[in-house]
Amino acid sequence: MRELIGAVASLPVGAAGAHTGGGAGAAGGPVRVGGLDAAGGAGGVDAAELVDLVAALEELKSAIAGAQARAAVVFDLVQRQSQAAAGVPVVEQGRGVGAQLALARRESPARGGRLLGVARALVTEMPHTLTALESGRLNEWRATLLVRETACLSAADRCAVDDELSPDTGTFDGAGDRALIAAARAAAYRRDPRSVTQRASHAARDRHVSLRPAPDTMTYLTALLPVAQGVAVHAELTRHADTQRAAGDTRSRGQLMADALVERTTGTPGGFSRIEVQLIMTDRTLLQGDSEPARLPGYGIVPAGWARDLLTQEKAGLPAKRAAGIPSKCPAGQPAGRSTGDETVFESGTAEQPVDQVPGPVGTAVDPAAAPGFQVWLRRLYTAPGTGDLVAVDSRARLFTTGQRRFLQARDDLCRTPYCDAPIRHYDHIIPWHTNGPTTLANGAGLCEACNHTKELDGWDSRPHAELGERHGLTVTTPTGHTYHSTAPPLPGSSHNSPPPGDAPVQRRRATRWRIKTLGQTCRAKVLLA
Repeated sequence: MRELIGAVASLPVGAAGAHTGGGAGAAGGPVRVGGLDAAGGAGGVDAAELVDLVAALEELKSAIAGAQARAAVVFDLVQRQSQAAAGVPVVEQGRGVGAQLALARRESPARGGRLLGVARALVTEMPHTLTALESGRLNEWRATLLVRETACLSAADRCAVDDELSPDTGTFDGAGDRALIAAARAAAYRRDPRSVTQRASHAARDRHVSLRPAPDTMTYLTALLPVAQGVAVHAELTRHADTQRAAGDTRSRGQLMADALVERTTGTPGGFSRIEVQLIMTDRTLLQGDSEPARLPGYGIVPAGWARDLLTQEKAGLPAKRAAGIPSKCPAGQPAGRSTGDETVFESGTAEQPVDQVPGPVGTAVDPAAAPGFQVWLRRLYTAPGTGDLVAVDSRARLFTTGQRRFLQARDDLCRTPYCDAPIRHYDHIIPWHTNGPTTLANGAGLCEACNHTKELDGWDSRPHAELGERHGLTVTTPTGHTYHSTAPPLPGSSHNSPPPGDAPVQRRRATRWRIKTLGQTCRAKVLLA
C-alpha cells in the first residue's frame, strides 16, 4: 500500500503554469496544469487511468475503515476481559476504550466514542453494511448514516433492516445521502414504528445551544430546538424585522433579525453585558499598532486591527483617541505595557483595576454611566521570550486559586488532551493531588469533563513537561503503554516552533539564553539602584 501511495505522490503535479485563458487553451488546444496534460496525460499516465486510480483509492479507504471497525471491536472485547479479570464492576467495564482509540486515530475523545459505537453496530448487528463498506460500495460516512438511522431499534430489528436494505448488493449505487437516509428511516419505521415515534418524542431532551467559529471574525450561534419553539422564534424575529423595515430601518432583514436576537438575549442594545470576554493580545498589538493577531477564548485567532477596534471604540466606554495612551501598572522608567525582561500579553476583560479608574497621563477618567457598552480591564501576562510560556507561581492550597485558574485558561485555551478541542471545564492536577502532586501551574492543566474522568481510570498516566523557557508540555500514557504528547498553544507574539518534549539540546540552549538574559537585566537593575 505504501508503494502505491509513493507512486501516486511521484505523479508530476508540481507548480508548472496553467493556461486558463488565451493562447492554445482558449483556442481549444490541450491544457497543461502542473505537468499534467488533460488530453494526453503526463509521463505515460492517461487521464482515464487517473480517474480509475482515484476510484481504487476510495475503495481502499473504505476497506481500511472496515478493517478499523473490526479491530476496534476486538480491542474493546480484549479491554473488557482484562478489566473483568482485574475486578472492575460490569457497569464500568469498557471505560476509556473510546479515548484510547481516539488517540490512535488522532481524533477527539468524543469522536472516538462515536466511532467505537459505529464499529460495534457494524460488526455485531449490520453485517451487510459492513460488507458493503469493506467492498467499497459504501464509504465510512454513508455507513455511519445507516447506523445512525437505525439506532433506535433493537439488535434483532436492526439486523432485519440491514438484511432488507442489503447495501452490499448495490442497493444504494448512485443514490445520494438523502435517498439513503430516507430508505433507512422508512425501513426502520416499518420494522418498529413505536420505537421510531418514541425517538422523535424524546429528541427534545437533546435541545442545546452551541457556538463555533466562522470566517472573518464571525461566529455561528446554533440552537437545536423542538420544531414548534424553533418556528416560533424564527417567526417572531421575522415579524420584528419586517416591522422595523416598514418603519424605515435601512438594515437588511437578516441584519435586523440577528441584531434583535442579540439584544433580546443579552438585554442590551449592543449585546455587551457583564460577561468577561478575555481577549488576549501582545502589548505591541495594543499600543504600537503591531500586526500580531490576538486570541479570543471560545473563538480563536482574530486580526490585530479588529481586536484594537473592539477595545477602543466609543461603545466600549473607551474613546478611540485614548487607544495609544492606555495606562498600565509598570515599574518606574519603563514604557507602558512592557515588563522587565519578559514580553507582556494583555488580557482584556478581567483585571484588578478597570481602565476608566486607573490614573494616568491621559487626562480625565471616563464616566462608566455615560458609556453605553462595556468597560475594559487590563491584566499583564508575562511570557518567556520566543516560546511564549507563561511565568508561573506556586500554591500550597488543595484547589487552584482564581488567579491560577485564569492563568491556566489563558495558557491552555482548550482541553489539553491530545486531539481534544473541547472547552475547559476542570482545572486538574496532572500528577494527582492525592499522590502528592503539587498545586502549581506547571502541574496544572485545563481539561474537559470527560477527559478529566478518563485520566483517573486504572492504567492511565499523565506527566507534565515544564522546562524553563519552553511552552508547557503534557505526556499522556494509555493502559496499552502508548504515549501521546500535547503542548500548550502559543500565545499571541510567540513562536509556533517550540520543540516537543524530549528535545533536550534545544531546550537547554533556549533555557540558558533565557537565564542569561534575566541575569543581565537583574545586574543592570542593581547598577541603576546603586
